[in-house]
Amino acid sequence: MISFDSLTLKAFTEENKDFLTGSRIQKIQQPTRRDFILQIRKNGETAKLYININPQFHHICLMNKDNELKRRIEIPPKPPMFCMLLRKHLENAVISKVNQPENERIVEFYIETYNELNEKIYLCLTIELMGKHSNVILYNSDTGIILGCAHNVGAEKSREREVAGTLPYIYPPKQRKTNIKEHSGNINYNTLSKDFYLFSDYFAKLCKGKPLNTLIKYTELTDIMPAVSADYSEYSLYSELLTNECVPQKNVNEMIDNYYAHHQEKLKFEQLKSHLQTLTAQKLKRTRNSLTKINTQLTKENDAEKFRQWADLIMANLYTGKDFLTEIEVFDWYNNQQIKIPLDNSKTLKDNANKYYKLYNKSKTSKEKLNELKEELSNLYSYFEQIAYSLNIAADYEDLAEIKPELITEENNKESKKKASCKAIEPEKITKKEYTIYIGKNNRQNDYIVSKLSKDDDLWFHTKDCAGSHVLLKGENPPENLILECAQLAKKYSSGSNSSKIGVIYTKRKYLRKPPKANLGYVTYRNEKEIIID
Repeated sequence: MISFDSLTLKAFTEENKDFLTGSRIQKIQQPTRRDFILQIRKNGETAKLYININPQFHHICLMNKDNELKRRIEIPPKPPMFCMLLRKHLENAVISKVNQPENERIVEFYIETYNELNEKIYLCLTIELMGKHSNVILYNSDTGIILGCAHNVGAEKSREREVAGTLPYIYPPKQRKTNIKEHSGNINYNTLSKDFYLFSDYFAKLCKGKPLNTLIKYTELTDIMPAVSADYSEYSLYSELLTNECVPQKNVNEMIDNYYAHHQEKLKFEQLKSHLQTLTAQKLKRTRNSLTKINTQLTKENDAEKFRQWADLIMANLYTGKDFLTEIEVFDWYNNQQIKIPLDNSKTLKDNANKYYKLYNKSKTSKEKLNELKEELSNLYSYFEQIAYSLNIAADYEDLAEIKPELITEENNKESKKKASCKAIEPEKITKKEYTIYIGKNNRQNDYIVSKLSKDDDLWFHTKDCAGSHVLLKGENPPENLILECAQLAKKYSSGSNSSKIGVIYTKRKYLRKPPKANLGYVTYRNEKEIIID
């Protein structure tokens, strides 16, 4: 990840200064404590100025709609206090001047507005893009007193300067560097970023070996050709410096916007995927523990039949035995042997027999209930395994967004589920002449394939006893080679894709059934055939 440097900020400011100067701030939003969006308008043109002070992604740009979607920006219902402060002072105000202090990673917006007495005043919105020290600060340019900032900096955080409301605003300490235009003689390329302004570590690395006049040309922003590498691993104001295959950009703003939007989308995808995988792992663990407890309890309930036999044997010996004994010895005709049955010596033989009948009935009922619960939990475990598989193969944020509602409790997510159900679901589609193959990548798509896309005589494929995609083959009388291909696809899109041998079952759609209140994508089947994929 490349850090936003002062030279890139200088190029952005010079490129957009004319549009920004004189524009009116119409709307201010703060999606997170480190993101700001200023909607500005000038000469009938509206743009969104995006400011990010996250240490990992700190940058500024005029954001386009596609990259706004990539950033997955969500506006909170209740704005933060600093956002309210900015709205109070800056909404409907005009940006009168845009300035970048020389060689600094700071851009200043001088704003013309009016106070409570309807007197014209000038405020300054300062954007400091300095890694972990990045900040957004609003101060009165006449008095220099800070009105508010995105986050306060106290003496315990910085020995150089404090930043907080009511304190005077001062610039960060100057770096001990020189302007490369004033340099003559040899250049030490190993210390280029430490010796001269406008050279970040990354930019200095790209400039290694370049002559002095070329370096001066770079700092003067002569003949810039902004570009981003094809894999978004790097960007530069000068495409000639990029080592990988690059994609030319229309302007500096597009380069900044595209590069950082890509990496923000990538990070949000990874964060959401990790979060959902953690939730799934927790649910799998909880369900697995419940199944273990039920199996243990079922083992204990296996004595139910023995209690019934003992009760029968006691009843058969009521008139040959005696009451109030600790045990009775009888012939067990079930197993053809003599046995001793423990008794409660405070009860008669008949009462002891009734006690064992009650134990038998209790164990029998308990066993039935436990088996029902075991079946439910087994289905639930398979369901979560399917979700875990879907998360592993999710390719983008949209895939995760389809899975997310399944992992959030219904009482907290009714609205989200409603929105997700309205979204168009598009399973992967493969066309083979007059035949069409559909492949579901998650439970929602699997359910859509079975309930909406399929007809009675279409063939349905799924791996046996492991999580995987539902594969649907549409078309009449498909040839055997196409059936085999669908079975191979079912194996490929399953958790057993790396297995040396796996069974794939298939049957006609009319033999599938979705039980009432079943989990999303769950079906039962009959009249199935099996293909072993080796």
